[in-house]
Amino acid sequence: MRVIGLMSGTSADGIDAVLAEIGESAGRVQMRQIAATALPWAADERAEIFRLFATQTDARALCRANFQLGQRFAQAALAVIDAAGLTPADVDLIGSHGQTIWHEVADGQVHSTLQIGEAAVIAEETGITTVADFRVADVAAGGQGAPLVSIFDWLLMRPDSGLGGWRAGDWRAGCCRALQNIGGIGNVTFLPPREDSAAAPLAFDTGPGNALIDWAAVQMTGGAQTFDKDSRLARQGTPSAELVHRWLQHPYFLRQPPKTTGRELFSAGLGEQWQGEAEAAGLSPADFIATLTELTAASIADAYARFAPAPIAQVVLAGGGARNPLLVERISYQLRQKLGRDVPVLFHADLPDAPGDGDSKEALTFALLAWLTVHGWPGNVPACTGAAGERVLGKITPGRNFGQLFGIDRGRRTTDGV
Repeated sequence: MRVIGLMSGTSADGIDAVLAEIGESAGRVQMRQIAATALPWAADERAEIFRLFATQTDARALCRANFQLGQRFAQAALAVIDAAGLTPADVDLIGSHGQTIWHEVADGQVHSTLQIGEAAVIAEETGITTVADFRVADVAAGGQGAPLVSIFDWLLMRPDSGLGGWRAGDWRAGCCRALQNIGGIGNVTFLPPREDSAAAPLAFDTGPGNALIDWAAVQMTGGAQTFDKDSRLARQGTPSAELVHRWLQHPYFLRQPPKTTGRELFSAGLGEQWQGEAEAAGLSPADFIATLTELTAASIADAYARFAPAPIAQVVLAGGGARNPLLVERISYQLRQKLGRDVPVLFHADLPDAPGDGDSKEALTFALLAWLTVHGWPGNVPACTGAAGERVLGKITPGRNFGQLFGIDRGRRTTDGV
């Protein structure tokens, strides 16, 4: 089955679109990436998304944005079809994450979550049946609604028994693969080897990924840069170890998993607070970005030291933060400091059996989730999200291919003359 995955993350820098072939062989899910593309948000669209993040708008604006973003997600889907040299008739399904606008967490429990980008618009513009709104079923079942990428990791990324000296029946002997995604928010999945059928994964949000670094880059450059390209800004500064240590005492970092977070917590307001603390300590704008970069690296390593269920044999990076060279360097350094040993740090593309690339991983996840949904299979991993049990995720919006997709004869059903 050919499936498109669409993803716009917490950084809201654009829509990642991927087209994949998904099937099943010998009881295992198989996935092959066919094409991928990215559609940046226009400046006015991105500004509106950030106003929605900050609740600086009204219900009318939210309603309009839901439809406008749906049109842009549809354009991204059509763009990746074109990149593959195919037509919409060649594609079976779309899975769209949408754009998270609010993820309400209180006392560690997620009470509501909202992603926009109207699926009916996507289905209408492309003609392709679309599955969207994946997170709410997990939240309704008492889960965090995230990280949903854990299903991708669990089905497709588990290591074999040769990693880290695994012993049958005891993956705590040291065969833990840590899959770290660094988008606006960072999240990790700790995976046992495939051979250990009794073991369960663990996944949670580690804290800020690029979100605060991006915010500081905008402040430092007066909006000329929306992220720290090639770490050029952070390399001009020197991080404050004292501030990193202080900020790591934030209650989120100390909370036990399962847990999730977002811009509601690691917001521009918190960025302004920490920027004030940095200025009071005599830090320059470049020092501040360097300190936020160090904080992201330290929070990842600290999460591993606190919560990893087994010794870590390997860390695999994906997401936009994996293209920040200084951040990658500091993650290696912080892992050595927090764990007391060197840990191999690789990239998603370094794994020979990894589907797609690190930039496409989250979009591939939502292609996979859509495929699971139409097969009636669960898309959450309760051990990772904290839900009461496995749930089929997402809401299906029929496209013009709906009858063909589900084998429904629609020829004698019509509203003509009614």
